[in-house]
Amino acid sequence: MVYAIVSMFLIFYLTDVINLPSSTMWWVAGIILAARIFDALTDPLMGFIIDNTKTKWGKFKPWIAIGILTSPLFTILLFTDFGFSGTAYIVTFAIFYFMWGISYTTHDISYWSMLPALSVDQKERERIGSLARICANIGLFFVVVGIVPLTKIITGKLTGVPVENLSSTELQPGYFTFAIIISVVMAMSLCIALFGVKETGIVTSKKQGTPIRELFGIIIKNDQLFFTAIALSLFMIGYITTTSFGLYYFKYAYGDEGMFSVFSAILGVSQLSGLALFPLFSKKFDRKTLFTGAVISMVAGYIIFFFAPVTTMVFIGIAGVLIFFGQAFIQLLMTMFVADSVDYGHWKLGKRNDSITFSLQPLIYKLGGAIGTGVVSVIILVSGIKEAGSAADVTPEGLLMMKVAMFIFPMLCFVASYLIYRAKFKIDAKFYAQILSDLKERGELAK
Repeated sequence: MVYAIVSMFLIFYLTDVINLPSSTMWWVAGIILAARIFDALTDPLMGFIIDNTKTKWGKFKPWIAIGILTSPLFTILLFTDFGFSGTAYIVTFAIFYFMWGISYTTHDISYWSMLPALSVDQKERERIGSLARICANIGLFFVVVGIVPLTKIITGKLTGVPVENLSSTELQPGYFTFAIIISVVMAMSLCIALFGVKETGIVTSKKQGTPIRELFGIIIKNDQLFFTAIALSLFMIGYITTTSFGLYYFKYAYGDEGMFSVFSAILGVSQLSGLALFPLFSKKFDRKTLFTGAVISMVAGYIIFFFAPVTTMVFIGIAGVLIFFGQAFIQLLMTMFVADSVDYGHWKLGKRNDSITFSLQPLIYKLGGAIGTGVVSVIILVSGIKEAGSAADVTPEGLLMMKVAMFIFPMLCFVASYLIYRAKFKIDAKFYAQILSDLKERGELAK
């Protein structure tokens, strides 16, 4: 929920709610890009710190606890109106945004890097991972579907203005209150992992500790992790670019931003259905076949979406189902590829680095988010959409520019991601079984 509101709707909040001038937005876009790249590059360092953490609570939980205390705070501050403008706003925003990224990293890497520590069985990992992703996507789509109507309802209750009379520029109190609500939910949810999950100790490593000089060598020498990272980066760039354009598309192309919530509900059901059905499909098909089918589904959806009339919801809805059902499969498969790369790295390098390995996942999400958000920010500014008051004010050239960036560019990213996976990723079921067998023989896996 928190990641969704910041990564997908912060730009819209800045351009259409508090209505920052274009001169300030260029600075803000640069800050977001720089902060996400900085944050992404420090993720492996956070993974290194977690892997070298030794406490009576384990290595993951102390950092989850720190995240509970800090991440909600900076989320709320990002949506707080201090009445600043110009340089004062730019400096304040930079501080809050950088601190938000750092605080989010502490709990995000800790949480997801627990996955390979809970089980070494591929199918069990898929069940655990799919359940975690289902819950994560319920939160994400609660924000995506609810942000337009709920911010209006909240603002109406706080100001006494009828909901139907509210414009985007009057919704700041609604966004601020909404950020508080989901930040509280986030802290409560992380407490479930903090107090309800136990590290199993099923895997040991004879080589203990990781010197800082070996940090990036672990990533580069683990070739399966390296190529997975490239494929996942391309996937996330495309995914974030498309989703970040969503509200703009329905406001300035479709002409009714209220339909964004309806469309998002369709996407939410599609994606959650994909995650829920994945274990059933994985019993009948191998991962390569599932990945291929998911990419075909997404490409078909993008083609339909691009050529669909902007006022025809039926074709847009069909395209959305195809895109996000396939996206759900790829999202989960990528998580499994990273988890398997942990065991592969242990097998190949003789040392287990759960958190350093899994630090690549949020690193990639953030780099993808940085590039995707950068694409959206630039297109919104150069296409004239930022200055447009409504769909009628957007030129055909501006609309085409948005559609190419929203559909064609991401589709090319997905195809490139798939080609890299097919060419370079080698951990199939047979190879993975051999990895586990060798680790058992070395006495580094419970028999």
